Amino acid sequence: MKTFDLIKSDLYRYCGEYSFMLLLEQLVLNEGFNYMFWLRLASAASSRPVQLVLNHVVRLKQRKFGFVISPRTKIGPGFYISHVGSLVVNPTTVIGANCNVSQGVTIGSNHGKAATIGNNVYIGPNVCIVEDVTIGDNVTIGAGSVVTKDIPPNVTVAGCPARILAEDASLNRAARYIRHPWNAQSS
Repeated sequence: MKTFDLIKSDLYRYCGEYSFMLLLEQLVLNEGFNYMFWLRLASAASSRPVQLVLNHVVRLKQRKFGFVISPRTKIGPGFYISHVGSLVVNPTTVIGANCNVSQGVTIGSNHGKAATIGNNVYIGPNVCIVEDVTIGDNVTIGAGSVVTKDIPPNVTVAGCPARILAEDASLNRAARYIRHPWNAQSS
């Protein structure tokens, strides 16, 4: 996906639509979108001088907002950061489309690769996702959970360690916290 399309998909997740005026408004008023805008540009930079400048801008934004996500992190379209606050994502993490991340989230690894997160995943406040786990599509992770094992698709998990609380597909509520999901028809 092209950089502009990724930025457009992120904007759509925040507003449910996109226009140049909305882009400017969200850049000024929304810290999560502002950070992702610069991160998307830094991730796509191909020339070394532009890469250095954009990485520096991202570094300044990290200090200002408390988000630490590397431009090397693979993040799908429609990424949504819900609140300002500590947010740490290991550069080896892979995040799918339409994911929500709340404040206080840590996705890390001490032994190589970090988590692979599916599409339409909601990660609640103060969640820790530890090591190389796989989180399926349409998963809801409750506040304060510690994820240390793989999570199948279409479930709600919570606790320390995280346990399955509900099968969301059977309750017809999979991905219920994903507002304005981005898809190819949204463009």
